[in-house]
Amino acid sequence: MKRSEINSRLRRGLQFFDDMGFHLPPYARYRLADWQQCAAGAREIFDLQLGWDVTSFGSGDFEHTGLLLFTLRNGRPGSAQYPKPYAEKIMMVLPGQVTPCHFHWHKREDIINRGGGRLVIELYHADPRTNALCGGSFRIGVNGMERTLDSGDRVVLDPGDSIALEPVHAHRFYGDPASGPVLAGEVSMVNDDVNDNCFIDAVGRFDPVEEDAAPDLIPACDYARFITGGVN
Repeated sequence: MKRSEINSRLRRGLQFFDDMGFHLPPYARYRLADWQQCAAGAREIFDLQLGWDVTSFGSGDFEHTGLLLFTLRNGRPGSAQYPKPYAEKIMMVLPGQVTPCHFHWHKREDIINRGGGRLVIELYHADPRTNALCGGSFRIGVNGMERTLDSGDRVVLDPGDSIALEPVHAHRFYGDPASGPVLAGEVSMVNDDVNDNCFIDAVGRFDPVEEDAAPDLIPACDYARFITGGVN
């Protein structure tokens, strides 16, 4: 993605969360000068990659394959310094915008529609030992109620609905094309985007960046480059 597009997408995301009445922490609005003034006290934010994230999963077509999110809290497995066993994210999912099919080897998570449009989740039975889909039926919890689904079935989440996913549940999700942008939440075990994502189609989690403009809001993956001098 071009830096100018990243800047534009993040500003749009900030406005969306404001419009939806979802209040982000103060550092969501920090520009580079703000970070330079408070970097010494922000070690947890840098170490745990809290903050903005925007990706097209290597597609170069964010509107159709992409995701914008903000990581609000996280921990680190086995860490005495960061012992939280949980994480939380808030996401903006556009109508028809796909997050590609993937599962996690370790993370269990709840996906929640917190407002806006309808969120469509396609679910597949996966085998984390072979990193592949295996078909067949499986059980899943939607709003605390158990359902039995077949691999490839869809669940549509209206505002207030939620679904509980385990590592055997590969998932692909997108905003209902007939509704508006979705304010989607994720509450999960500790999040590790580098080591705990298995994308079925081998897409990239992070995009290479073309630096055609100065950074505005700083994505978490760029803290080391622009703020901490190569150290996270």
